[in-house]
Amino acid sequence: MGSIILLGLVAGLGTCLGALLVIACGSLRPGAVSLMLGLASGIMVAVILCDLLPSSLEYGNPLMALKGFLGGTLLMAALDLLLNLLSPAARPGRDYLKMGYLIALGIALHDLPEGFAIAAGFAAAEKLGPILVIAIGLHNIPEGMATAAPLRYGGCSGARVLAINMLISLVTPLGTFIGLVLVEASRTFIGLLLAFAAGAMTYIVLGELAPESRRGSKPLAHLGMLAGFLLILSLGFIV
Repeated sequence: MGSIILLGLVAGLGTCLGALLVIACGSLRPGAVSLMLGLASGIMVAVILCDLLPSSLEYGNPLMALKGFLGGTLLMAALDLLLNLLSPAARPGRDYLKMGYLIALGIALHDLPEGFAIAAGFAAAEKLGPILVIAIGLHNIPEGMATAAPLRYGGCSGARVLAINMLISLVTPLGTFIGLVLVEASRTFIGLLLAFAAGAMTYIVLGELAPESRRGSKPLAHLGMLAGFLLILSLGFIV
């Protein structure tokens, strides 16, 4: 269990990497951001279609998979709505600190079901867990950047920004631990958690990653999506 929780922490630390990029570079070129977000989108779509949903059906049944998928989707939609209500569009030069803290809170809440996904992935198949760690870690990099940028603009020191993102990164291994406890209590939770993770990740891809990736450069975003999808397919043949 300890090694799986440690891998959950590795995935969570993607937020710290994103924060470090903002602290060191200020911001990335739009094309680089599009490529990175597209890559994360492609990886997640492949994981959902090729691993999470099939494994969920294998360990459960169609009704359980549907309930889990809808539960994950609705939870992420509710968290997204709550974050939008608490943090309206920022005005230039104002409320950057408030926006940064609210984004940090929202991302922390988003990271909990990602930990569930890692736990269910390792419980379902040996190869699925590491793939989810990679996908979630990549997804967490732009989330760390989204948290760090307004905090830096609001006057936070680099050390404080990094500390906040470090706290956020601990939520993913916490979710991993909770997921492992649930799976240990009953193997029937595996199928439910896998479907739940698929729903949550589908919302993240369709609601956040894919639209945001196309803002900077559509060709690079689509290239990243294709590369990410093919990467997971190739790992499926190798592993």
